[in-house]
Amino acid sequence: MQQTADVAVLGAGMVGVSAALHLQARGRDVVLVDRHGAAGLETSFGNAGLIERASIFPYLFPRDFGDLLRYALNLSPQAHYHFSALPSVAPWLWRYFRESSPERAKRHALDALPLVERCLEEHDALIQLSGAGDIVRRTGWIKLYRSEKSLAKGIVDAARLRDFSLRVEELDAAGLSALEPDIAPVVGAVHFRDTASVADPCAVAQAYAELFQRRGGRFLAGDVRALAQTRDGHWSAPTHDGALIVRDVVVALGPWSDQIFRPLGYELPFAVKRGYHMHYGTEEGARLFHPVLDADNGYVLAPMTRGVRLTTGAEFASRDAKPTPVQVDKDEILARTLFPLGERLDPKPWMGCRPCFPDMLPIIGKAPRHQGLWFDFGHQHHGFTLGPVSGRLLAEMMTGETPFTDPAPYAVDRFR
Repeated sequence: MQQTADVAVLGAGMVGVSAALHLQARGRDVVLVDRHGAAGLETSFGNAGLIERASIFPYLFPRDFGDLLRYALNLSPQAHYHFSALPSVAPWLWRYFRESSPERAKRHALDALPLVERCLEEHDALIQLSGAGDIVRRTGWIKLYRSEKSLAKGIVDAARLRDFSLRVEELDAAGLSALEPDIAPVVGAVHFRDTASVADPCAVAQAYAELFQRRGGRFLAGDVRALAQTRDGHWSAPTHDGALIVRDVVVALGPWSDQIFRPLGYELPFAVKRGYHMHYGTEEGARLFHPVLDADNGYVLAPMTRGVRLTTGAEFASRDAKPTPVQVDKDEILARTLFPLGERLDPKPWMGCRPCFPDMLPIIGKAPRHQGLWFDFGHQHHGFTLGPVSGRLLAEMMTGETPFTDPAPYAVDRFR
């Protein structure tokens, strides 16, 4: 049976659900389409649960020779790669290295700033409307430093954030113990107080999707890789309930977005960073009150509804290659010296993929060669953080409103 709508949003992660809500709020008849028929079950499921208001400066390619050597030899817990993936990922890594130069990184940070500055307030609006406030914490997050060298760099980075009116507090041993009494002593720490966190990222995405449906939005299951443009310029997306015919289509498929844009002729420098998580119990009644990053080793421990979630750094591999969760094993050994983790609670590590462009900025806006085709993907490590604010910007562009910020930095044609 054929169905029609104004807009189909492809992908029901945080980015797609948020775009659907913002378009719906502006009077568009929107259908959300996801292969699972449920929200938040892929990339939005496995993050550290941060709404990272302090993420102004992007994740950069390392330039320290010692770090590069450890990465090259697969010795660092912060990153891992498959040798078989090098021929395909090496050109992207080289471009990532170039875009991480001090001059370019500063420009990219300024381009990301309008999104980052509004990320929490856009989430707050949806949190209030969806009733998800009971799983949101307003206590910030903490970066821990095990060496004087890493602490010195962390303090410098923290000082840069204060220029953006962010509340950043350096912690000595006593200050850290007051906030996290069960964390082992470290050299120092920095508390980012403006960041919010959630106890279940998937539940937040699902609460937003339920809000969308309560407002009359339709949610269909379907494999949208067969998306096609009709002779009259509309778009046809297959679903389990028949073909969906729409005027506009939004590609918000995260790490699977290339399965749409490449067949349509768009060659973009797109890659994925894979990552893993595992949940743990705690020993001796220990509690963790904030998400904490072991800055020297690149993993995060975050208190979740299910237990303490350990999330790893990046793995460079084919998106669809067999999981190789070696970072979980390495990080667990390190994490047990920091916090009294108990037994593993999951039968196996979860794996997800982060969609990335080399400048660490998303694509948000119109596809230049196809009428009615819109892109909203590539949010790297911050899809959960930036979903609502990206959705607002995209909806403003699609409905003819004046965008709250210049969308040019996020345009498709910046990669020409």
